[in-house]
Amino acid sequence: MALLGFLGKDKKESLNKGLEKTKESVFHKLSRAVAGKSKVDEEVLDNLEEVLVTSDVGVTTTLNIIERIEARVARDKYLNTSELNVILKEEIVELLEKNQTDSESDFSTPFKTKPYVIMVVGVNGAGKTTTIAKLAYQFKGAGKKVLIGAADTFRAAAIDQLQIWTDRVGVPLIKQQMGSDPASVAFDTLRSAVSGDTDVVIIDTAGRLHNKINLMTELSKIKRVMEKVIPDAPHEVLLVLDGSTGQNAFEQAKQFTAATDVTALAITKLDGTAKGGVVIGISDQFKIPVKYIGIGEKLEDLLIFNRFDFVDSLFSSK
Repeated sequence: MALLGFLGKDKKESLNKGLEKTKESVFHKLSRAVAGKSKVDEEVLDNLEEVLVTSDVGVTTTLNIIERIEARVARDKYLNTSELNVILKEEIVELLEKNQTDSESDFSTPFKTKPYVIMVVGVNGAGKTTTIAKLAYQFKGAGKKVLIGAADTFRAAAIDQLQIWTDRVGVPLIKQQMGSDPASVAFDTLRSAVSGDTDVVIIDTAGRLHNKINLMTELSKIKRVMEKVIPDAPHEVLLVLDGSTGQNAFEQAKQFTAATDVTALAITKLDGTAKGGVVIGISDQFKIPVKYIGIGEKLEDLLIFNRFDFVDSLFSSK
C-alpha cells in the first residue's frame, strides 16, 4: 500500500522538522525493540507494544495496532524485522482512516456556507489563542475575509492577547469588556460577520475545566445565541489540545467532548515534544478528526493534518 500525502515539499519538510523529537525517540526505541532479531516474533511484538505506549500512543490504541500486526504475522507466516517499519506505517494509516476525513484541501478550499463559523474550545495554555491567530493568518492568506470574536471574557489577558495577535495578522476583532456575557460577544460577532460579507468567523471561548457543568452551560448558551443570527452555527467546534502534555491531552479531550459536541481537533506544540504519538491515540479513541497540527511558533506553523504525511514523517527512517 502506497502512502500518498498531499503536502507540498516545503510543508512536508516543515512537518518532518516539527516531528523530529518524537521521531528520534520512536526510532531509538524501535531499534532496541528489534535488536538481534531477524523476524517479528512474540518478543518483538511485546517490545513494540512498549515502544508505542511510551510514545504516548495510549494503551487502547497500542493494543489495537499490535492486534493488526499480529494478524499480518499470522497471515504472512514470516515477517522480517526490516519490514516492521513499513507494516507499522500501513497499519496506523489504516487505523486512522476510520475517523479521519482526508481530502486534498487547503485553507483556500471554499466553505459550504458563508459565513462559516468556527467555535474554538480548549483549556488555557493549550495554544488556543495562537491557533486562532494562525487559522486567521492562513485563511486571510488564502483570500478569505476573516472576523474573530473574543468570547473568553473571564480573563483580561485573553482579550489582550487576542488583540495583539489580530493586529499582527491584520484581521478585525469584536470584543467587549472583561466580565461581559460571552454569548453577547458571539452574537455581536456573527451579526457583524453577516453584514460585512465575512467568509469565516472564529469565536474564542473560555478555557475553564474546574466545573464541567458551568462549561457545558456556557457553551450551550453561546451556541443558542449564535443560532439566532445564523441558524446552523457553529459549523465547526474545534478543540485545541496541547500535544506536549501527552496523556493529559486525553483527559482534556474527555472533559470537553463530554461538555460539548466537538467536531474537529487541533493538536499543538508537537515541535517541542517527543510525545507526538498522542495524535494517533486521540484520533483513534475519540473518533473525531484531527484537522490541524501545530509544529512551531510562527504563523505559518499550522498545517492541515493528513494521516499519510503524518505517519510517513513519524516513522520514516530518512
